[in-house]
Amino acid sequence: MSSAQAPSLPPLIPREILFGNPEKTSPQLSPDGKYLAYIAPDEKNVLQVWLRTIGQEDDQILTADKKRGIRIFFWTYNADQLIYMQDSDGDENFHLHLVNIHSKIVRDLTPFQGVKAELVELEPKFPEQVLVALNLNNPQKFDVYRINLKNGAVEFDTDNPGNIISWTSDADFQIRAATASTADGGYDLLLQKPDKQWEILRHWGSEEEGNSVSFSADGKTLYIQGNHDANAKRLLAVDLDTRQETVIAEDEQYDVVGIIIQPLTRVIQAVSFYKDKQEWQVIDQSIAADFEEIAKVRPGEFSIISRDLEDKTWLVAYRTDDGPVYYYAYNRESKTSTFLFSNQPKLETLQLASMEPISYEARDGLTIHSYLTTPVGIPTQNLPTVLLVHGGPWARDVWGFSPTAQWLANRGYAVLQVNFRGSTGYGKAFLNAGNREWAGKMHDDLIDSVNWLVEQGISDPQKIAIMGGSYGGYATLVGLTFTPELFAAGVDIVGPSNLITLIGTIPPYWEPLKAMLYHRVGNLETEEEFLKSRSPLFFADRIQKPLLIGQGANDPRVKQAESDQIVNAMQEAGLPVQYALYTDEGHGFARPENRLHFFAIAEEFLAKYLDGRFEPLGDIQGHSGIVK
Repeated sequence: MSSAQAPSLPPLIPREILFGNPEKTSPQLSPDGKYLAYIAPDEKNVLQVWLRTIGQEDDQILTADKKRGIRIFFWTYNADQLIYMQDSDGDENFHLHLVNIHSKIVRDLTPFQGVKAELVELEPKFPEQVLVALNLNNPQKFDVYRINLKNGAVEFDTDNPGNIISWTSDADFQIRAATASTADGGYDLLLQKPDKQWEILRHWGSEEEGNSVSFSADGKTLYIQGNHDANAKRLLAVDLDTRQETVIAEDEQYDVVGIIIQPLTRVIQAVSFYKDKQEWQVIDQSIAADFEEIAKVRPGEFSIISRDLEDKTWLVAYRTDDGPVYYYAYNRESKTSTFLFSNQPKLETLQLASMEPISYEARDGLTIHSYLTTPVGIPTQNLPTVLLVHGGPWARDVWGFSPTAQWLANRGYAVLQVNFRGSTGYGKAFLNAGNREWAGKMHDDLIDSVNWLVEQGISDPQKIAIMGGSYGGYATLVGLTFTPELFAAGVDIVGPSNLITLIGTIPPYWEPLKAMLYHRVGNLETEEEFLKSRSPLFFADRIQKPLLIGQGANDPRVKQAESDQIVNAMQEAGLPVQYALYTDEGHGFARPENRLHFFAIAEEFLAKYLDGRFEPLGDIQGHSGIVK
């Protein structure tokens, strides 16, 4: 066959397109429906909140974040005020900042050093207030404060007895329910009585999960999620007079994931289950026709991301696996959709890979669901491969556009994203199958996935790398220490190397979750040897293959020491390790300059050991990486 007919990969996609900032993203409608706010970069390429009057092209910038970029914002129920959240160089001590959209004056509502703010609730009937949880009195626990949006006054509202991890307010904007962690690794559902005492409505044991969601408008019903008396998490209504529970939505295998609640009437309108892809179940028939119309607009998964208080306009996001996120305004009266923008228009013209849901049986018969992405333009045979392991581990990979998967596929690699046991969304039996299995059966699932790839003829067994962030970084270290011959190389991003120091240095506000960690991972007080036996650091001398590590210096969850320890051990033993430390990052890389720098290093590293293609490093301005 002549070279003109030989199958070939599409042109290299610049890393800047995949890992740079979005052009515009996260649109939110003001409650009065007059304005659209969204996130976009400023002239210095720092993400800011922008504003546009609906029906006009008067886009203007509202914020002036200096360096890190804004990623989280929401409208208050005051039409001229919105709130954004920001931390300092990745320390996760988020502050709430209030922005007036007319004067552009920004006020730090929670100006407390070393304190983390978490939004509890906004309520349409109380537009001048916001409920916020702060660990101000004690770094280990979050109490609730009521902040006045007119004058910024911060008032103590509800005391946390010490173990409450989430709060729920009613339609009168009073905290009335909460979820608390318990000493057995489980949870209590709490209801606050008129005398402010807490009463336990139900207990979930260490193998169960549940939480409060919302109150009905009349306050007589509490909506909760829980997997008691079932395998998967269901949405339930609790009658607070009779304590009777009624099932609103359930699936035998899959947990309830998304819940859409009408903000004024507090009616539960729709629920989603995430199977291979997202599936909606409409509960409130008044929106059934809307969901039917929205589903026709374009392919991909849709979600309702914003709505005005009159409920005339919804903002809808459509996700696909081989293109950007597309945002539309949907008019409920005319049932018509108007395209707003996509988050990355440059993706629209590229040849991108599709993501295919697959499943296989692990060695003990458990069905494992995964997503396979393979290069465009070449046969899916004997390919160099990257096993891309998700973080959490109590999370899961989903279908849709993944910059990392597209980048790897474009460079010539097959990519497999495995929802190993312990991943969430697949019911409690699957979740609990991961208990005490870090570096055990959770790792076996990854090895079984590699064996499946080789048996299918997809992967070249000599050219499989393992890569991931957080738990995925840990899984990478486990791969190189526990199965040192299996992988050709490893890329670990903010992964723990030592479970003893990981659990011993958790942020103070994770203290209420310690019992759960002890149950699911191992008990630091009584099982140090067991935790040591599951910690890659103590097996560093077994490493045979090259390792690349990326770490944020300010990571509050996986401290810098987790990477330092294993790098030092490897360097002392003369083993092949490369280390990139980012001085202004935390648990992952928020600044595009740092993402571009790390992925450039990773790309060259993978090309060296898997023979893939790479775009040269080039000169990346403004990154904070120190390469050792």
